[in-house]
Amino acid sequence: MSAHEDGTPVVVATGAGSLRGRWQDGVARFAGVPYAAPPVGDLRFRAPAPVDPWTGERSAEAFGPICPQNPSMMDALFGGDSERWDEDCLYLNVWTPDPEAADTGPLPVMVWIHGGGFEMGSGSSPLYDGTHFASSGVVLVSLNYRLGAFGFLELGHLDADLSGSGNAGLLDQIAALEWVQSNIANFGGDAANVTVFGQSAGSMSISLLMASPRATGLFRRAITQSGAANAARAVESAQGDTDDFLAAGGWSSAADVRAAPTADLLAAHASLSGARVADPEAFIRRAGTPLGFLAFRPVADGVVVPSDPLAAIAAGSAAGVTLLAGSTSQEWRLFALMTPSPADEDALRDRFALLVDDPDAALAAYRDEYPGASLADLDGALLTDMVFRIPTVRLVDAQSAHAPTFQYLWDWKSDAFGGMIGAAHAIDIPFVFDLLEDHRLHVFVGADAPRSLARATNEAWIAFASTGVPAADGLTEWPTIGSGATRPVMVLDTEPSLVDDPNGDTRRFWDATGSAMPASAD
Repeated sequence: MSAHEDGTPVVVATGAGSLRGRWQDGVARFAGVPYAAPPVGDLRFRAPAPVDPWTGERSAEAFGPICPQNPSMMDALFGGDSERWDEDCLYLNVWTPDPEAADTGPLPVMVWIHGGGFEMGSGSSPLYDGTHFASSGVVLVSLNYRLGAFGFLELGHLDADLSGSGNAGLLDQIAALEWVQSNIANFGGDAANVTVFGQSAGSMSISLLMASPRATGLFRRAITQSGAANAARAVESAQGDTDDFLAAGGWSSAADVRAAPTADLLAAHASLSGARVADPEAFIRRAGTPLGFLAFRPVADGVVVPSDPLAAIAAGSAAGVTLLAGSTSQEWRLFALMTPSPADEDALRDRFALLVDDPDAALAAYRDEYPGASLADLDGALLTDMVFRIPTVRLVDAQSAHAPTFQYLWDWKSDAFGGMIGAAHAIDIPFVFDLLEDHRLHVFVGADAPRSLARATNEAWIAFASTGVPAADGLTEWPTIGSGATRPVMVLDTEPSLVDDPNGDTRRFWDATGSAMPASAD
């Protein structure tokens, strides 16, 4: 650990100018670092442009503004304060144990891409504090990217000059990774050893970056937590979402939207999201996926994102990128807090009929896999698999022919809210960042969450970034997928264990149907 006192300034040079950060908790933190020009004015809804250089030292002691967004459920759940937002939001943050480490040997780099359904969140959230990673010898980078309409509103069918605006947020992520390649050595990091990792929309983004020709060579390893290549919309679906958005805001052209005040764009987004949450089944039918109620997602445009991202990965688009991928065993419990459960057996069958071609076969498969489960739990198990687990399995299988791949299943269950949270979506984040001591998270993970599991998870992620193999005290040897006849999956619980093909019967059900969220989902 560094001997520098908290608050001591530390200065590094970048391609655009010098940055002044501060030592804090034994590591150097640089916050609010611009990686692209402000996406305002003529750059609104366009690909990110290079940042303008500056003279002298620029302060990097405070986080930059985050992308404009409506109030977040996650902020409410964790009791966090809302962060300041502005359309000038393309900033990243760096935690490093030693900016001069390159003199003695460059350090592995981990770049975190936050989740939030492509419409909320930030890289500066306290949930993603990089101190523990940096204290363990990693240079940790987090970033903001454009969200909602600002990052994923496809306007190309209204104005050909704005074609590709539906992937502006994804292009922001690529621009940040390009910044890392050009500048991270000045922070002690190894540009040849970059691991991207993220959860939910961040994980989905990483999966699409693996497919994208624009991201080739920008990272060596990837960790995807609860999200895969199924996030991308077909172009026609994205255009339909845009038309709905314009109707919600009372606009008739791309020029109208480009000139609209930020607050009006947010209000239209809130109106559109409210309508979809009120009747999600209508949009599931239209989009062919439970993700259909999200108004904004990346677009499989054939340029930034291939028209079939999973097929591109299977063909080797990310050859050589080592992958660690997984999901939680009860992902849907987080969303079930906001949606009604099926009232009876008929309602459950109707729900299954909305999602699969043969609801009776699905019901039989899930009752066999989960004997005695309630209607709500059966509903949640199907949705967990359809949106998260099975797409993750398919991502792992697609990449396993081109690089070592490792799979996990998060099965530790929180007792928060009387056990309603369980092993829900996002429950793994405080463990990955080793932040269980943060009392704000106890409402989610409980006050007695196992510290040993947090240490093991954090260590395994760091080991993977450092060596390409996830390893930690308390974990048995973790084989790759495809290394034998079995399907070895690390089940992360109070006592982690290696299990052959957990929930294999329902996996085989989806393999037989071939219809669990195809890569180009719409």
